[in-house]
Amino acid sequence: MPALRLFGRKWLAASDDLVFPGLFEIFLRIIWLVLIVCVYIEYYSDTWNCSKGGDYVRIYIIGMMALLCAVIFVLAALVNQSAKGSITDVDARKLVPPILLLKLFLVIPEVILNVFGTMWAFCSDLVVCPYEGHFSRTVIEALVVFNWALFGLAIFGLAMIFDPLGSRRYYEIHETPSAGESLRHRKGTSIWKRRFRWAFCWVRSDEHGHEAFQQVAALLSALFRSTDLVPSDILAGCVLLRVKQKRETREMRRIYMLSDEDPKYSSDINRIFSLAPRWMNLEDARHFLRLSMAAYGWPFVFYLHCSTALFRLISNVSCCSCFKPPDNTPVIDDNCCLCHLAGVKYISKVNEQDILFASFRNYVFELPFCVIADHKTSNIVIAVRGSISLRDIFTDLTATSEKFEAEGLPPDTMAHRGMTAGAIYIAKKLKETGILEKAFCLYPEYGLVLTGHSLGAGVACLLGLKIRPKYPDLKVFAFGTPAGLISREAARITESFIFTVGVGDDFVMRLGVDSIENLRTGIIQTLHASRLPKYRILLNGFGYALFGVPPGDLESTWRDETLPEPGRSPLLESSIIPTVAASTEAALLSRDLSVRRFSKIRLYTAGRILHIISRKKTKAERKAGTGGPDFEMRWAKAEDFMELKVMPKMLLDHLPDNVYKTLDTILKEQSDNVSEII
Repeated sequence: MPALRLFGRKWLAASDDLVFPGLFEIFLRIIWLVLIVCVYIEYYSDTWNCSKGGDYVRIYIIGMMALLCAVIFVLAALVNQSAKGSITDVDARKLVPPILLLKLFLVIPEVILNVFGTMWAFCSDLVVCPYEGHFSRTVIEALVVFNWALFGLAIFGLAMIFDPLGSRRYYEIHETPSAGESLRHRKGTSIWKRRFRWAFCWVRSDEHGHEAFQQVAALLSALFRSTDLVPSDILAGCVLLRVKQKRETREMRRIYMLSDEDPKYSSDINRIFSLAPRWMNLEDARHFLRLSMAAYGWPFVFYLHCSTALFRLISNVSCCSCFKPPDNTPVIDDNCCLCHLAGVKYISKVNEQDILFASFRNYVFELPFCVIADHKTSNIVIAVRGSISLRDIFTDLTATSEKFEAEGLPPDTMAHRGMTAGAIYIAKKLKETGILEKAFCLYPEYGLVLTGHSLGAGVACLLGLKIRPKYPDLKVFAFGTPAGLISREAARITESFIFTVGVGDDFVMRLGVDSIENLRTGIIQTLHASRLPKYRILLNGFGYALFGVPPGDLESTWRDETLPEPGRSPLLESSIIPTVAASTEAALLSRDLSVRRFSKIRLYTAGRILHIISRKKTKAERKAGTGGPDFEMRWAKAEDFMELKVMPKMLLDHLPDNVYKTLDTILKEQSDNVSEII
């Protein structure tokens, strides 16, 4: 950071990205140098006796040894210069571009020599010698193939780091700054759309595919415009944010221990649920989460049971059902053997006749869902599937806010565009099939419950708002609901009928356009605040993933000038980055948020939110190895999930099976405690 300038344009790589590739190439080049030296010792003297082509062989052997020595020397210099300075200290690496140019120009003699080697190795009539050892020929053949492969990889690498916006027309603003930024944004959106059309050609046939491409392209273009970040900067920034957030957590824990406030989290379930409606309980939540998982169909069975999934599904599969559809269950867009339906039956543990309707149609803005008669809780359940396909990802990323209309909501209510479209689609499908009317004719005393996980949770919440005027007593059980769902006033209204459950560091519960833009800003800030070179940060990140963040790194990662007086956290200060002021990013960070933000409206999580975290056990409990609950919880606010945190378990905590295990563990611990009391 900033991006590397070479050949008069900007590339998607920085001058400090060459350490690991350089070391890897040095390792390979040394191996080949040793082998070619062995060929020289064994074979060179015999080349003078060749009746034909001896000059080719001698030129190749001597030239390749000299070239490998030169390349190794240049690579060593390149690695040395690339490893200097912190990420933003570009002046320390000012020699990297000329050294890299020298390395690239060495490709010309390398190609010429490789042509000589190819002629020797694969054209038997060009070189005729009385002695030609098997070892020498094998080495030369392997070296020739390796060099051509390395040349192909170099071309592929250049294509990967080629930035279509890297020409001077886009990265040097000759017009007004706002006009230049607008030009980059339009060009960036166009480039992302072209990439999507090429990479996801099967999505283009969807009715809403073009709209999704446009929205997601605009979002990605807006996120990274004017930042001058390269991919490795983002990775390093995430590592630094992990250290920063751990440091802030330590400081806040220290402050919390000195305060007299009541603990926010509690392992006492009775106290937590004493003020909640009776229908909000963990036992029902666990039950409806199972139905939410069932909506994922057969892929989720394979995820849970990789080696035995086929045997678990085979008893529920209906072969050749395309010729004879099932009599009891209307099924839309399943495969010939009804594998999705088999997965629903296996995970949900319900009879086929209780699955009143199942749609597995999966297009952009069109999500699979099931309607189930749940006799255990006396409810008709609509289970909406979460993200599992690329089409679902585009639905997720169509994250602009649009007006959302439903009876009882404020007139200016805004909601996630993709999820709104998904809710409208399911509401339309329910109306067309009349399945809810038929279900309540069969079970008039039953209630209505909507449930879903992740994307399915967000769609279920908005669908509940859509159909609630007709079914005023409906309830929604949502798990891992995305943060950028609905505007704040509407979210408060949903607290009376939506029960949202989140576990630990679930990143989706904090995922929205605002949190992603804040993450981008945080990455820029931490990159400027860090005093470590990028290669050290990436190596540390690998160690953090395996062993956690050591306490010493919490203090040694940041610039000395960013540290305030002892006892105070530099990352909790309002101005921690004095070096940002002189950068391009400083102008970006200092602008009004409404100008640089992709979304003008902040969206929040819907419903009453129960947040569950792992309980840190006392020293006595850890020493004994038993005792004490594993989890604690609290009723959280939607504002608590506005910051996207970089944590080791942020993906694991979102997975539905992990949420289910958490609820199951809490309920078992509660049952054991009750048994002990009795």
